[in-house]
Amino acid sequence: MTASRDPELSVIVPCFNEERTLGACVERLRRTVGAQYATEILIIDDGSTDGSAAVIESLSRTDAGVRAVRHARNRGKGAALRTGFEHARGRYVAVQDADLEYDPRDLIGLVEILRQGQADVVFGSRFLSGGPHRVLYFWHSMANGFLTLLSNMFTDLNLTDIETGYKVFRRDVTDQLNLQEDGFGIEPELVAKVAALRVRIYEAGISYHGRTYAEGKKIGARDGLWALYCVLRYNAHHAPWLLQFAVYLCVGGLAALINVLAFAGLMRAGLPVGQAAAAAFLAAALVNYMLCISVIFRHKVRWSAGGETLMFLLVVAAVGTVDVMTTRALVQSGWAPVAAKLAATAVGLALNFAGRRLLVFPAPSPGPWKPR
Repeated sequence: MTASRDPELSVIVPCFNEERTLGACVERLRRTVGAQYATEILIIDDGSTDGSAAVIESLSRTDAGVRAVRHARNRGKGAALRTGFEHARGRYVAVQDADLEYDPRDLIGLVEILRQGQADVVFGSRFLSGGPHRVLYFWHSMANGFLTLLSNMFTDLNLTDIETGYKVFRRDVTDQLNLQEDGFGIEPELVAKVAALRVRIYEAGISYHGRTYAEGKKIGARDGLWALYCVLRYNAHHAPWLLQFAVYLCVGGLAALINVLAFAGLMRAGLPVGQAAAAAFLAAALVNYMLCISVIFRHKVRWSAGGETLMFLLVVAAVGTVDVMTTRALVQSGWAPVAAKLAATAVGLALNFAGRRLLVFPAPSPGPWKPR
């Protein structure tokens, strides 16, 4: 296999300590997609500490269609994919894990959907195929199903497998992805950012030959929890308002708890109702805002824009005034101070969400994607 100056297909192979399977993986790619398209195989050695580097050197020395980029230290699959996307030269870009859990023969079907002009991105689904699938971990499949369902709720897609390792893109799509995740969180991030581009997405069935942990499988429970966070982190800011409010209830609920606890503590310390309510609200507003900019409205933060900062301060002042006045009024009408604060906080939750979504961080509706 030789790669032309401008290959049609770039296959990115992220590799971390895959000495046993890397050579076989590249050979299968040569025999399949390499025989079908002008292909470059781009191996990203993510700081391997076994004999992978020697295997890569041998492969790149004997085949002009194999290129390699090495990370000085292990940074994670997401970092390897970002490096691969930066160096890819093909019109189409595919991802192939070096562990051979995915069969390179399936890549041809995915690439053909792109070449026929039907799609801009194709995901290979392990749950749409009649091909062979190794039977492995029940809880892994349940976690994947939950993450896929949650992601679909935010993106309004009907994917069946967001954690798939087989994703094929037009390169003008990957050029527009501003990816951040270093680890396995790259999978839900990719889905979220592709969905936000409003590109044409297809799925096609693939076979799957999963490994056990004894055989070298690397993903674990910690990665699953981080993937859950990434679904929220990269989707919440452009979700439908009802779903966004559900996320905000969690963020605002934590801030509300801080508001009430701080108020109760300040009242015990002897502060008047008005002062205690104001101080507790300010503390809660800070927590609320930091969580909002890190999860829900994160991409809209522009501290250099004076208008945005002013609007945020006005919303805080308005909601804070309502909070203090409501707390005072309810206490004067006979409510217990903490009960009054709880009621005022519930009102503040709704007002805070409306103010942040409509005034502080208004998000324009994205238009249809236009290929570059």
